Amino acid sequence: MTEPLTTLSPHAHDPELFTDAAEAVAHLEKLYAEATDFLLDKFNETLESGRAAARFRAFYPELRISVTSHQKADNRLSFGHVALPGTYAATITRPDLFRNYLTQQIRHLIRNHGVPVQVGLSSTPMPVHFAVAAHPSVSVPQEGVLDFSLRDVFDVPDLANMNDDIVNGTAGHNPDGSGHLAPFTAQRVDYSLARLSHYTATAAEHFQNHVLFTNYQFYVDEFESVARQMLADPTSGYTAFVAPGNAEITTEGGTIPGLAKLPQMPAYHLKRDDGNGITLVNIGVGPSNAKTATDHIAVLRPHAWLMVGHCAGLRNSQSLGDFVLAHAYLREDHVLDDDLPVWVPIPALAEIQIALQEAVAEVTKLEGYELKRIMRTGTVATIDNRNWELRDQSGPVHRLSQSRAVALDMESATIAANGFRFRVPYGTLLCVSDKPLHGELKLPGMATEFYKTQVASHLLIGIRAMEKLREMPLERIHSRKLRSFEETAFL
Repeated sequence: MTEPLTTLSPHAHDPELFTDAAEAVAHLEKLYAEATDFLLDKFNETLESGRAAARFRAFYPELRISVTSHQKADNRLSFGHVALPGTYAATITRPDLFRNYLTQQIRHLIRNHGVPVQVGLSSTPMPVHFAVAAHPSVSVPQEGVLDFSLRDVFDVPDLANMNDDIVNGTAGHNPDGSGHLAPFTAQRVDYSLARLSHYTATAAEHFQNHVLFTNYQFYVDEFESVARQMLADPTSGYTAFVAPGNAEITTEGGTIPGLAKLPQMPAYHLKRDDGNGITLVNIGVGPSNAKTATDHIAVLRPHAWLMVGHCAGLRNSQSLGDFVLAHAYLREDHVLDDDLPVWVPIPALAEIQIALQEAVAEVTKLEGYELKRIMRTGTVATIDNRNWELRDQSGPVHRLSQSRAVALDMESATIAANGFRFRVPYGTLLCVSDKPLHGELKLPGMATEFYKTQVASHLLIGIRAMEKLREMPLERIHSRKLRSFEETAFL
């Protein structure tokens, strides 16, 4: 019988208390670096020797706060405080990446409750896959490639720590009885960071706080053109543009090498030094991609995300190229039914709606009736069948009419619903590219002129709306509409 391996871990640290948010985050970074360096060193040593001399285990750092008083905290914000006395904890990963976010959230906690936060090591092991993820030159072999079982020597990802129970409101307390301080566990965040790199071919570090989603390559081409113009303007505040493959330019004439094969959902980033730039993700067509992208981008805690894509206009009064500002959603995408039942309303967010409407007026130079003539506000239906036109029309058309829908696509309601679920402010501005109920199908050549004239304006509207949201205080955008009865203190 094989003797069990001795377990070795980095030097243990006693928990420390902090009343300064920046110092707390610095200590989180120190503990995280010690854990990842230890696992990386032992992983390389094990691969070089070809044998397992011991079992190696490191733990994620943890943030805790204990509140003993029922005295009401400053709750003018929808975040930054706990509702009841008790101990609340969160495992933390990549504190270097989340430094600004963590500092902001911890500062609110300390100020609102007047107590220190505690930083130490958690009881959650760090999977070796996630510890080496920041080192592209290092890859973890599949099980069976090595002469020993990897999981006998290192911890591997654990699905029990990678679910959405906290944001879905189905999680119980932590095993030690503490409540949840953050919406995601460290393993869930690490999992999404790895998925983002895979699906978008850009590192998580490049993602900005304002995210645009689109379903057409035309918008990507225009986004790059706009980005180059911004980089040529020293007053724009934008400092770099990043394309798939992490290709980065800082000047208007910079060269971006093309990838031999684009990823499933390529991402492009118009960056600012403070992270408040704009990311564009081409999610392609369909609710599955829309859910996948938002599932993973949500862990970055963006300030807002918007859908700017094409749709089918459902009203005879609409024309190709008209805009649709969604104020409600008919959800027939089905991909979120288990996480967010269809009976849950997805409300329009006033700040987002106003920013989009004002951006349309600014870019088109229209107002009053002329603005209303090209922009319809109403319900957007999202379905999971691209060829719905081939179905018996009595069913779908009747439902669409009952819902008072004015447009139909395959992504918008999914993005909005996941924004609601993950507490990320959301919105939708679509552009009518066909009218299938009125004989104007999306066929080759029919919309060529429309594509040329409207895509640029549509994208500029999305960018301008994001800039308007950037100018707002964060607390205005993150309203209580997105918060449930029992919320985590962290956004």
